Amino acid sequence: MTDLDTVFTDLVRYQIGLWNAVDARLRADHDLQLSHFEPLQVIARRGGCRVFDIAEEMVISVGGTSKLVDRLEATGRVRRTANPIDRRSSIIELTPAGRRLLDQATVTYEDELEVRLGSVIPAAELDQLASTLATLRAVTAKVGSDV
Repeated sequence: MTDLDTVFTDLVRYQIGLWNAVDARLRADHDLQLSHFEPLQVIARRGGCRVFDIAEEMVISVGGTSKLVDRLEATGRVRRTANPIDRRSSIIELTPAGRRLLDQATVTYEDELEVRLGSVIPAAELDQLASTLATLRAVTAKVGSDV
C-alpha cells in the first residue's frame, strides 16, 4: 500500500518546484510573475469577470484576489468597469497591453510545461494524471464546502 504521507509530500514538493520553474521563466522572459499570469488567463477565458469569479476559479480569497487585481490594474494590464447588472461589483477586463503580454507569456508558459510535463510523461499517463487531479480537486472542494 502506498504511504499517503509520501504521496502528499511528493505532490507538494513537485508543485512547488514546477511553480518556481515556470515563475522564474515568466519573470525572466516577460517580467511577469506566475501569480499575475494566472488571473490574466482567467480574465481572458471568461471575457471579463468579477473579482469573485477570479477568486472562485483560482481557489483563493476574494480579499486576496481584490488586492491582486489592484496590482494588475496599477500595471495597466487590466481595467475595472462598472458592472451594469450589479453596481456593487466591477467587471475586470484585459487592457490591450495586458492581452499582448498574456499572448506572449502564454507561449513561454506552454513551452515550460511541455519541457517539465509533456516531454516527461507519456500522453496516456498524463491523461490519467489529469483525470486523477480533477477527481482530487472535486473531492477537496466538496469536503471544503461541507465544513
